[in-house]
Amino acid sequence: MVSTTDLAQKEVINVVDGRRLGFISDIEINLEEGRVEALILPGQGKFLGIFGRESEKVIPWSHVKKIGHDVILVQYEGVDIIEKDNDSER
Repeated sequence: MVSTTDLAQKEVINVVDGRRLGFISDIEINLEEGRVEALILPGQGKFLGIFGRESEKVIPWSHVKKIGHDVILVQYEGVDIIEKDNDSER
C-alpha cells in the first residue's frame, strides 16, 4: 500500500514522450468511496518564477500506469487532462 505522503515525493513521468511532469502538489480523493480520483501537478513557473505559474494539471487516476519506488508513470497525451487556473477553487 502507498500512502499519500509517499505519492507526493515521487516524480511523475509521461510514458508517451518520457517527459518529466513534476511532483504531485495535491491529490483528489473521493471520501465516499475511499479512492484516489486524480493527481494534481503544479503548472510550470513562468520566467524565474517572478510572473507566477501556469495552470495546474489534473491527471485522472485512470491515466496512472505504474507506481515505482521513485517515479509514477502516467499516460499523458493532453486529452482528458484538466488544466485548472491557480485562482479557481477545487
